[in-house]
Amino acid sequence: MKKEQWIIMGVTIDIVVVLVPISVLCYLWRTRCFRGNNAISEEERTQSTQSVMCQLKTEAAIIDKTNNGKEDYELPLFTLSSIQIATSYFSFANKIGEGGFGHVYKGQLVNGQEIAVKRLSRSSQQGSEEFRNEVILISRLQHRNLVRILGCCAQGDERILIYEYLPNKSLDSFLFDETKRALLDWKMRVHIIEGIAQGLQYLHKYSRVRIIHRDLKASNILLDNDMNPKISDFGTARIFGDNESRASTKRIVGTYGYMSPEYALYGRFSMKSDIFSFGVMMLEIISGKRNTDFYMPDHASNLLGYAWDLWKDGRGLEIMDHSLVETCSTSDIMRYIQIGFLCVQESAVDRPTISAVLSMLSNEMVDIPAPKQPAFFAIVSLNDAYTHEIANPCSVNDVTISEVVSR
Repeated sequence: MKKEQWIIMGVTIDIVVVLVPISVLCYLWRTRCFRGNNAISEEERTQSTQSVMCQLKTEAAIIDKTNNGKEDYELPLFTLSSIQIATSYFSFANKIGEGGFGHVYKGQLVNGQEIAVKRLSRSSQQGSEEFRNEVILISRLQHRNLVRILGCCAQGDERILIYEYLPNKSLDSFLFDETKRALLDWKMRVHIIEGIAQGLQYLHKYSRVRIIHRDLKASNILLDNDMNPKISDFGTARIFGDNESRASTKRIVGTYGYMSPEYALYGRFSMKSDIFSFGVMMLEIISGKRNTDFYMPDHASNLLGYAWDLWKDGRGLEIMDHSLVETCSTSDIMRYIQIGFLCVQESAVDRPTISAVLSMLSNEMVDIPAPKQPAFFAIVSLNDAYTHEIANPCSVNDVTISEVVSR
């Protein structure tokens, strides 16, 4: 070899001998720092999760004093990574719904089980309250007509709820779709009405704690494979004590069109508030029309007002969905419409309990009282008393109504 080549080779070897150890040392140092930072972050996340769940368990323990010594059910905790994998990292393709408090995704666990994942808004205080409500309430409720919660995640600032996945989605997706609505014959609609009533009776009378839902509506009724209805979304629900019959609030939560007048106007709510919402749903199921999406050509109104006008004129059968003509009897339709009107009476005292409703639904021999004019509202604009516009239905946290007139 030439002398120059030996020199080049020697220099190269020297450089390699020096750089390789330095590179290895740098790699090890950076890895150690990275792991150290991650360990701190993981520790902080663990402490955050433990703090949140400890607080929720403390609140739940207060509630469980009414359980007569029953052993409490502890809700399983899911890791954020397992939920991310199940939902393909909350991909848009897996998104199946959204609301005021966050988004809902379809997911699949490693064991193949399909789940519904509600990822609550990290910037919403109301989302945090919903998480608290669902964790300490739904985990203590078990009924075939209530949606089942499988677990939750409280990691860092993430608040996530995991439910059973119901493939037929919500009642409103059938009821207010012209094509799908035809799949709901009279027998199926009766099945759905009675199932919702049974779930509500459990909440009001037979559950471990008495619960007022406060946001019953068609989009919060989910349907399983066999079209069994399940009440969902307990984010705004309230617990009532044994001696408590009603309460009031300055912040009204719920959905316009389903709220009882005493709640919408004065913030007073009770079991009879849920009965009002149930009555609205009954009439929607019978008619196939949404209460707040109903328009009359000559005045602003809603389904309740339209249906009452037909009823008092002796044209009650015109309320029903035309697709039901061949699958139901006249007497059944009229009886169900009458029960629906009783549930939406203006005065809470005039509305039946859910147990009385179930009795009237299941027993044709039970006398049904004649309903009075129901509570229904026309939205009156401050500038135009004859406006034809009615706002689209939406869940609201703080409801502001310029002027509401009971007719």
